[in-house]
Amino acid sequence: MHDMSSVDSVIEEAEMRCKEQGARLTEKRKQVLSGLLSSPTALSAYELMDFCNSEYEQALPAMSVYRILDFLQEQHLVHKLNLANKYVACAHITCNHDHGVPQFLICGKCQKVEEISVAKSTINALRRSVHDAGYELVSPQLEMNCICGDCIKETT
Repeated sequence: MHDMSSVDSVIEEAEMRCKEQGARLTEKRKQVLSGLLSSPTALSAYELMDFCNSEYEQALPAMSVYRILDFLQEQHLVHKLNLANKYVACAHITCNHDHGVPQFLICGKCQKVEEISVAKSTINALRRSVHDAGYELVSPQLEMNCICGDCIKETT
């Protein structure tokens, strides 16, 4: 979760990235991305629609939110968590260096999400194991059910 000043700086970086790719980060796209950046948990399209409708006092239909999320995924600014059917902002929007393959730690208690990177060599080993089992890996994205540090503290 980012505070509003850091959300603005991440939005600026995202806007520059889009321009470099010949794409445009419109006002509504910025609003959806802001919702994800300011949330400590992953959000569904409908939760993002509610956020935009209350925060910006304009009706943003669900289909528009889905189209915006597709655009933001194509630009590598958000990730879709398939198991939860929710979205998170990429943790590396402001980074200029290459990262490993993104993986997601999802707290089963509070739903907080942490993006970590796994070395490409680890993913390649996983891909080989999958291939040896007679399958082909469609997506190397892993979503791991975890308990975050805050929730562990609450139970002790």
